[in-house]
Amino acid sequence: MGRVVFGRGKATLAVLAVLVASLLTLGGLGVVHAQKEAGANPPATLKFSDSKNVGPTRTGFAPVVKAVVPAVVTIKSTRVVKTGVRRSGRDQDPQADPFFRQFFGDQFGNIFPNIPDEQRSEGLGSGVIVSPEGYILTNNHVVDGATDLQVMLSDRREFKARLIGRDEKTDIAVVKIDASNLPTITIGDSDKVEVGDYALAVGNPFGVGQTVTLGIVSATRRNNLGLEGPGAYEDFIQTDAAINPGNSGGALVNDRGELIGINTAIISRGSSGNQGIGFAVPVNLARNVMDQIIKTGKVRRARLGIYPQDVTTAIAKQFGVKSNAGALVGEVEANSPAANAGLKTGDIILDVNGKQVYDASQLRNMISSMQPGTQVNLKIWRDNAERTLPVTLGELNSEEASNRGGSGRGNGNQNAGSALEGVSVENLTSQVARGLGVPPNTSGVVVTDVDPDSAAANAGLQRGDVIQEVNRRPVRNVTEFEAAVRASKNGTLLLVNRNGHTTFVAV
Repeated sequence: MGRVVFGRGKATLAVLAVLVASLLTLGGLGVVHAQKEAGANPPATLKFSDSKNVGPTRTGFAPVVKAVVPAVVTIKSTRVVKTGVRRSGRDQDPQADPFFRQFFGDQFGNIFPNIPDEQRSEGLGSGVIVSPEGYILTNNHVVDGATDLQVMLSDRREFKARLIGRDEKTDIAVVKIDASNLPTITIGDSDKVEVGDYALAVGNPFGVGQTVTLGIVSATRRNNLGLEGPGAYEDFIQTDAAINPGNSGGALVNDRGELIGINTAIISRGSSGNQGIGFAVPVNLARNVMDQIIKTGKVRRARLGIYPQDVTTAIAKQFGVKSNAGALVGEVEANSPAANAGLKTGDIILDVNGKQVYDASQLRNMISSMQPGTQVNLKIWRDNAERTLPVTLGELNSEEASNRGGSGRGNGNQNAGSALEGVSVENLTSQVARGLGVPPNTSGVVVTDVDPDSAAANAGLQRGDVIQEVNRRPVRNVTEFEAAVRASKNGTLLLVNRNGHTTFVAV
């Protein structure tokens, strides 16, 4: 195997000359090749838009967004949170544990710094400027417990804000900044919103900055979701426009840029982000709350004095009404506005002042949005006929508001088989009645057992219920109850007293 050795003299010069010539040749070929490729390409001909003609022919929502975005703000809230963590020290757990001290000595408690039992927490939400004077609509949960509020506008200006008032039952709050001539949003009419309408959500999700998402209105009048806690007034607009943490309090607008809702909640099923199911408080409800907060600093709600429940298909059939829209009166409170007006248990409320009632929750929201002392006309269904009943509404106090979270639903079940098969009852005594929380003078029979596979169980009948009526016929003992059940055809309608309140159950 030979070796190449670079020596002295002519041989060395000859080798170098060959190498230099080769490099020059290669480089030259490379340059020539590149020049040939560049020279072979024709010039590019580009077509540019005429900016003067963009406006009239443009599609999309850019004009809407430009009008809305300046009125949507970011709200920074600061809270003092109780950590519940003890300060470190020799005589406090876990630092005082002998197991640790045998390794670290008696100075173990001084190794770790003191941990405060209070810490400052910061959060981000959104809000909507609704007046040039600086009033801003947002969610209660955005400002709840905040010791300091800062509002940042879309143009990066920042203002210190103060809380005007808040309402936990609707998750609406009003804050104000001291400024004038602010950009505002146009208020729409959420009662005219329809499923399939375009919807744009504007806010500051995850703190990334002002963001706009597009979707449609997926549903209206969503309620009984439990998103706002017990006793809340839920009447949500549902949308698939992306709503994420930080969007709370932001704007839901239609394709005309009108505010139709205040974004408030999502259903994420374990995820921290949007899954296409978001909810907004209708702007009509939010505006009603805002107006009262600004004028009086609190929210007053009207009271009818009934326990309503939904009209199921089975209940509608039993009462002879054509549809399952409306709210069935399960109980009328004594000395209430409803009682004074002559409303009775078993009446079905079809509309209020000409506005259709769809279910018990909607009726509750309609009445609560009115002012105490308001006179309303109720169209009701009684004895297979419609009639109108004037009622002067009372006032719902805070205790009543928190105790009336449920709608008293009776989940009816049409069963062509034997009526109340699998149900055992006994005569009701005054002692048993007191134990069940019903008035001692109540007449009826008490349910002692319900077969879990029976139609009655599926309809919602429970052990401990007191059956007072069967198909609108009072029953005072087991004998009368059995006779009424035998006479039942095409299902059975029960008036049940549960924990002192009556409701209808259709089996």
